[in-house]
Amino acid sequence: MILMAGAIVMILVAIGYANNIINLKVAQNEFDGNKQFMATTGQQLDDIAWTIGRTQTITYTSKLGTLKFEPDALIYTVAIHSSVSGWTNKSYTTGIVLYNMPVSSLEMGSTYFERVPSTANSSIVQYGSSAPVAQVFCEEKLAMTDGNNVRIVLVPMIRVLNSTVTGNYVKFYLPTLQGGAIQYLSQTLTLTGEGIVKTKVSSVDQIIISVSYPKAALGFDSSFFRFNSNSVTLNSTSTPKLTAGSTVEFYGGEVQVSIGAV
Repeated sequence: MILMAGAIVMILVAIGYANNIINLKVAQNEFDGNKQFMATTGQQLDDIAWTIGRTQTITYTSKLGTLKFEPDALIYTVAIHSSVSGWTNKSYTTGIVLYNMPVSSLEMGSTYFERVPSTANSSIVQYGSSAPVAQVFCEEKLAMTDGNNVRIVLVPMIRVLNSTVTGNYVKFYLPTLQGGAIQYLSQTLTLTGEGIVKTKVSSVDQIIISVSYPKAALGFDSSFFRFNSNSVTLNSTSTPKLTAGSTVEFYGGEVQVSIGAV
């Protein structure tokens, strides 16, 4: 009887261990799958932001984690100096999209941070026609007000294009994410282009772009986003270069983010 009882205990322990391994594997697979979902969403964002009325719905997997939209998480401020008209200042507020998985299901460690892809530039300004307008990163940051989670985060970025075909034109593009309908039982994310705001300034010799964190008290601060700098200055010695008489166009594309099909 003692031997039988011991064998039963060993079997139960083995079953419990096997279940833990299976649950961990399921959690890891879901987390890895949603890395690709977020990357795809970032690419779709570039198609949606510049066409008013265009809509795209993307599916994701959510058994252990949850998708969340955090409004007003970042404020990008653009200060443009013209030798003719002086300073023009514009601010753009945007939300972020998060996939949150509780650390009780998947724990990556308190120092875990990963950009997707790993070669992604951490600047708030991305340069070139092939540059993204959104960045994806993964992070485990505990003691935040929305719970202890390992997160996948989609963050809008600023893309800069420089053209010298008809004078020196510098064009900036920034999607701004605004919250829409929430249907947590539906595992889809819907993006809708809502509008475009354009600012044009001539004879520009300097631009200062900075980012601030209105929800820093909730944990969404500079240490969460990990940009390489909170400000970028463009002038006659920067890349791209602002030459005398540069014309700047800044486009803010408002995108409504809905969890669930609309």
